[in-house]
Amino acid sequence: MQLSPALAIAAILVGGCSNAGAVEGPAAARPAQDRPAGAQRGGGAPYEIVGSQVWDVPDPASGRTYQVFVQLPPSYGREPGRRYPTLYVTDADYAFPIVRQVARRMNLDRPRVEEFILVGLSYAIGDDPVVSRTRDYTASPVNGGGGGAAYQAYLKTTVLPFVENRFRADPARRLLMGHSFGGLLGAQIMFSDPEMFSAYALGSPSLWHGKDAIFAAEAAYARTHQDLPARVYMYIGEDETPAPGRNQRYDMVGDNARFEQSLKARNYPGLTVTNEVLADEDHLSVAPRGFTHALTTLLPAR
Repeated sequence: MQLSPALAIAAILVGGCSNAGAVEGPAAARPAQDRPAGAQRGGGAPYEIVGSQVWDVPDPASGRTYQVFVQLPPSYGREPGRRYPTLYVTDADYAFPIVRQVARRMNLDRPRVEEFILVGLSYAIGDDPVVSRTRDYTASPVNGGGGGAAYQAYLKTTVLPFVENRFRADPARRLLMGHSFGGLLGAQIMFSDPEMFSAYALGSPSLWHGKDAIFAAEAAYARTHQDLPARVYMYIGEDETPAPGRNQRYDMVGDNARFEQSLKARNYPGLTVTNEVLADEDHLSVAPRGFTHALTTLLPAR
């Protein structure tokens, strides 16, 4: 995978984009066969994430094409009979390289995270990232949102089969990780089609969107179900609450606590919920730390 021009975290999670200034074109890159394993091409060529794959996966319903990033675990080639849990991450342009490196480094000194197939869910090709994620990750038709159900159908009918037909992914162990609107998407899927994934990392989820629509979805699910078989890890930055000097409109810390309490009050036998408030973090800083805790909570080494 060639890393696309970096999107600043504020652009990924809030709204703006940044582009690096133009420089002289790259010199002739060293051929792949002449490079040591893991070495970059040099000569001014773009930086690549070694060992990763990029696939264009069209959505036949919408006519859009999305890119899917894949990173296979270190033992994949050595253990041909093994099937792996699969972690799907939203906002892949930002989250995919971070989760990949966190998982790698966590296991340098001892096994701390189980090996998994990492799948990054990127944006619709040609769309502004903010437009794409707002439409696809939300269920309420507010400010460009409301396409969450259609995107969920695309994931279920197209992306999951695409991955599981090409790689040794265990369909019984699918996990979904998302931050902000991505976390909201995870909550929406959990209540509308709980069998799609077995575990969820809901990072700083935008539970406020659509005037608390997700709380109505939770209550509706509870009225017709006796169980919710899922492992849920939630994180939120301590500073994700309104205060002087903060660009924070909603009390997302309070929303997370309320959501946790609602889930636990149902006493679903198959549900486990962990919610962490991470000190000295806000909506734009908390994700890497939350990703790390999510991996050790949901995919601890066996």
